[in-house]
Amino acid sequence: MLVIDPDICIDCGVCEMECPIEAILPDTKEDATAWLELNREYAKKWPNIVRKKEAPSDADAWAKVQDKLKYFSKEPPGK
Repeated sequence: MLVIDPDICIDCGVCEMECPIEAILPDTKEDATAWLELNREYAKKWPNIVRKKEAPSDADAWAKVQDKLKYFSKEPPGK
């Protein structure tokens, strides 16, 4: 999982188009409210990503999971 700081985002929409599983929502969507606050909080806590890595081995399986928020972990991805 990645988070995007909504206070820094310039709302260009490029990340939405680049996300291979369409997991990024504009913050203007009604169902984005919970994700907006989660992104704001964890973008300040988790390390910045500076290099692209390989996708996790279970990425395809997670792409199909609905209601992912209930699986959220406070630990940064990869730990």
